[in-house]
Amino acid sequence: MAITLNNGFKMPMVGFGVWRVEGKDMRDLITNAIKIGYRHFDCAADYKNEPEVGEALAGAFRTGLLWNSDHGHVVEACKDSMQKLQLDYLDLYLVHFPIATKHTGVGTTDSALDEDGVLEIDTNVSLETTWHAMEDLVSMGLVRSIGISNYDIFLTRDCLAYSKVKPAVNQIETHPYFQRDSLVKFCQKHGICVTAHTPLGGAVANTELFGSVSCLDDPVLKGLAAKYKRTVAQIVLRWGIQRNTVVIPKTSKLERLEENFQVFDFELTKEDMDLIKSLERNYRINNPAKFWGIDLYA
Repeated sequence: MAITLNNGFKMPMVGFGVWRVEGKDMRDLITNAIKIGYRHFDCAADYKNEPEVGEALAGAFRTGLLWNSDHGHVVEACKDSMQKLQLDYLDLYLVHFPIATKHTGVGTTDSALDEDGVLEIDTNVSLETTWHAMEDLVSMGLVRSIGISNYDIFLTRDCLAYSKVKPAVNQIETHPYFQRDSLVKFCQKHGICVTAHTPLGGAVANTELFGSVSCLDDPVLKGLAAKYKRTVAQIVLRWGIQRNTVVIPKTSKLERLEENFQVFDFELTKEDMDLIKSLERNYRINNPAKFWGIDLYA
């Protein structure tokens, strides 16, 4: 099952996110994922496992992400990721976060801090400048589609205004506890596919870094899982798919990799979709740059 992007290319609606998957386990996991049926793999320079991912990828939809410190070196950073992944092109390349930081060397993905421990922001590179460099990647044939990640509704609107090549995707945190319905609907209205990078609410790492809260222990979702004879994760992923969003859950366990892909043979009723909608907690995300000592949305 795939979604058609605004440039005509198709992207599978369930992908495998490889953040925090150790390199030594990567090859076997991706090999098994392909056997299960996965054809969409979400990679990033900052995950520091591109060489291991590249060894196993063939015939899949490959997503890469530009790190903050490489906003002024987009082409070089993209080529560096392609070389590590052993690819001739990327299907999708995203701006990882809407912030440019001090350059520390292509592909190093460091986050330079000043003497007070605050992130060194590069004030010479605007998001518009970064986006036009992303557009160059398309004209050069290095990537098929480009997009954004962790952009709120205002930054997304701005990107639409200054872009020549519209973003095909906005990859964001969205799940039953943090639904972001206005942003999702805005993106979809303007032809931008929404990908949920934390579709289950996140594990311990997401809670520590971003303040995300897992919804897997929610009693309402547990009740729905019993009703449909599915796992809670499958219920949540199916909810995401029925919102017409792409979901890229992360796991290092083979059994969960299999479970997460078994979401195409059942459908939630409208009543149950509405019930999940009522679980919105309206908590304000501890935004992606907060742990660097800045608040993107202050």
